[in-house]
Amino acid sequence: MAVETMSMGTDHSSALILTSGASGRVRALFSMRELKRLFTIIHSLILFLLLPFRFVLWQGKMGAVVIRDEKQESKVRAAPQILVKKRNMISVSPPSVPAAVVDEEVAVRRELAIRRVLEDEGGDGSYVRDYSLFTTKRGDTLFTQSWSPLSLNHRGLVVLLHGLNEHSGRYNDFAKQLNANGFKVYGIDWIGHGGSDGLHAYVPSLDYAVDDLKSFLDKVLTENPGLPCFCIGHSTGGAIILKAMLDPKIESRVSGIALTSPAVGVQPSHPIFTVLAPIVAFLLPRYQLSAANKEGVQVSRDPQALITKYSDPLVFTGSIRVRTGYEILRIASHLQQNLNKVKVPFLVMHGTADTVTDPNASKRLYEEASSSDKSMKLFEGLLHDLLFEPEREVIAGVILDWLNQRV
Repeated sequence: MAVETMSMGTDHSSALILTSGASGRVRALFSMRELKRLFTIIHSLILFLLLPFRFVLWQGKMGAVVIRDEKQESKVRAAPQILVKKRNMISVSPPSVPAAVVDEEVAVRRELAIRRVLEDEGGDGSYVRDYSLFTTKRGDTLFTQSWSPLSLNHRGLVVLLHGLNEHSGRYNDFAKQLNANGFKVYGIDWIGHGGSDGLHAYVPSLDYAVDDLKSFLDKVLTENPGLPCFCIGHSTGGAIILKAMLDPKIESRVSGIALTSPAVGVQPSHPIFTVLAPIVAFLLPRYQLSAANKEGVQVSRDPQALITKYSDPLVFTGSIRVRTGYEILRIASHLQQNLNKVKVPFLVMHGTADTVTDPNASKRLYEEASSSDKSMKLFEGLLHDLLFEPEREVIAGVILDWLNQRV
């Protein structure tokens, strides 16, 4: 077991401030101004819902009740199309049943995600990048990709899980570093993210993402028998991995996990959100909190990394949706109540200047977890996106050293 604080000699005076994909949005949920707006909307919604009852009562007083049978048109989801991969081209075979309406927004994102994989020719020829579509138990289609070192001597497997509003392709450079160390890497875009199904950045339940990770891990392990498997997760992705590891059947099949800035501690800006969250998330799950974008919170001190992130169409830069924010708070609360049940070997890393997720919550994870093999590293002055900070090579080196010692 080890705890280490590393000083990076940071200088915040020259940092570029841009709004994060997650940034302060969860903390900005339900400012007083936003609360007033929500109360107005909820009040209007309740009146709207009560209007039919008032209409029936009025008809009753007039001595007549009119019963109408109105047929409403509903959106029919098309059966998943089968994508056939060919180098330098994508062909789409027709679905087995007629398609009514195709979710264009998802189709555009998925096409872009696939094109990026196909355009990656393997660099120096030391790896092969590929993609596949993974169908969940719910019937959703998730975009996944892999990076395989051409060396036949694979030392282990790594499953990468991105953070809120990101996608697996952002970790392309890091995946290649893992390849160079003999690890075959898999990435998965969780529901509502990247090239996967769902409204962009809308998460109806993070339990979906937890269950999907479990199913995907089973697939990866089945395809690669005998190799040790590790999970690496950032921010909310780290929280998803931690919750999956609370399942003994999953924990027993994973050799260890590495977490960067895990969302174990995320607090709302106002205590009343704890009371209102379930109600508002139920009534207005897709509602976007515009106030959440008013104040940008730094996630990296590298200006180019920020420009690259926020100019990426696969990165969601809009206001956080109520249900998504509630789900993050819910999984963080669940983890804080079950930290002592964490038994898997782990490495947790956090920047001391992170204002998106709480470094002290990572300390609690380290102190309360039952794991006999656990390490923690705090990086003085670093922000949230550790693998996109100027010291990214140091961060990657710490993870690689930890992995190499366990294979």
